[in-house]
Amino acid sequence: MRRVRPGASQRLVPALRLPAVVLEIMLGIAIGPDALGWVHVDEPIEVMSLLGLAFLLLLAGLEVEFEMLRGRLLRVTALAFVVSFAIALAAGIALDAAGVAGSPLLLAIMLSATSLGVVIPVLKDSGVASSPFGQLVLAGASIADIATIVLLSLFFSERSSGVGAKLVLLGGFSALVLAVGAAILGVERSMRISQTLVRLQDTTAQIRVRGAFLLLAVFVVLAEKFGLEAILGAFMAGAVLKLVDVDQAMTHPQFRTKLEAAGFGVFVPFFFVTSGIRFDLHALFAGGSTVARVPIFLAALLAARGLPALLYRPLVGARKTVAAGLLQATSLGFFVVAGQIGMELGLLSRANGAALIAAGLLSVMLFPLGALSLLRRSGGAPAAEGPQELPLGVGR
Repeated sequence: MRRVRPGASQRLVPALRLPAVVLEIMLGIAIGPDALGWVHVDEPIEVMSLLGLAFLLLLAGLEVEFEMLRGRLLRVTALAFVVSFAIALAAGIALDAAGVAGSPLLLAIMLSATSLGVVIPVLKDSGVASSPFGQLVLAGASIADIATIVLLSLFFSERSSGVGAKLVLLGGFSALVLAVGAAILGVERSMRISQTLVRLQDTTAQIRVRGAFLLLAVFVVLAEKFGLEAILGAFMAGAVLKLVDVDQAMTHPQFRTKLEAAGFGVFVPFFFVTSGIRFDLHALFAGGSTVARVPIFLAALLAARGLPALLYRPLVGARKTVAAGLLQATSLGFFVVAGQIGMELGLLSRANGAALIAAGLLSVMLFPLGALSLLRRSGGAPAAEGPQELPLGVGR
């Protein structure tokens, strides 16, 4: 039986071929104050939305393929991300100069992101995840996933002043995370504790799931205490679980599935539906200039994440290079998260925030389908797979 990856519950609707997260945001828009007016964001909804965001970042951390980040693969994909960020920063400066959008650095970080939760299932379902092409794309998406979350927390947190101070705090927080990870790894290697975990993991105690929730809460609180964004703590919690969970296939094969069920079945949809409720539909359609920004932002995203894939051409060929660029330019979850932070800090107008999320929606709807088509033509994906399933995890 094929193992379901994070986001596998978020399948495409067969007739419409839309990822469920797109429908969740659209549902939020429909029931929100700008459309039917049935729902407004109150305190309980806000709390559930924050839990959904935390779980989304936890699962994103679980997706990072750390074992791929080494050797030539790491060098090529790291260089590609540097080029990607340079293009994104140039685009942000140009858009700021043209009066289209402010805060070039925030826009550059947003345009440098990739939705790893989309990329992994697309590559797995197309049968190329373990190929050199698949490993290259996964490594590139993993670096983008890590780097953009760290950069966002480093430069756009209200809780500490000065980049130098934030770097010190980030270093201290990272050291603490490593210490906690080492402690967890040591505990798991204890024979007595390991046997207890195995005995209780599938009972009503659900000890591993509770442990994951506790780790998430602790890291989010610690990130806040260190003056960093809570999203970094949630992401680090997932990354630590991924690094220390070395025997997941032997003693607890259902652990990841349980976390995915809790996350994508309960918490994460609250975040995306709430994002839809907050979506400023009136600001987006208030004028033709705002609507015109959607294709501009989409083109900027494609340039920033797609063009650096040209560095992959000597390794995978021309057609697969284009497919890699399209997959790397798929981003939504991070647009929603960073856009919300930008609007709260007054760095993004509501019109630009809505236009960026709309561009992210289009990228998720269009780019993976284009990549799958190219992979099938190049013989890299079975025709039978098609785009029946495009699960969406983070978004970024």
